[in-house]
Amino acid sequence: MSRTSLVVGGLIAATGAAHFAAPQVFEPISKLPFPNNTRKWVYSNGATEVALGLALIPRKTRKLGVAGLAAYGAFLGGKTALARRG
Repeated sequence: MSRTSLVVGGLIAATGAAHFAAPQVFEPISKLPFPNNTRKWVYSNGATEVALGLALIPRKTRKLGVAGLAAYGAFLGGKTALARRG
């Protein structure tokens, strides 16, 4: 386990956990790409971020975590871009 993967993975996982501790903070950000069932999406995104962050930490799952993080970023970016286009 490298220090960088521990810090980056830990920060992503902590951000995901924050979705559960204070979902109201993430609702305004999530409203545009997820206008329906926004709170559900806040929790779903939080769970995804916890899982991806934890996957980045051990060397054994790091490549999968990086691939998952890239796919997740593309998903969120795509949803936001489509929502902005109307």
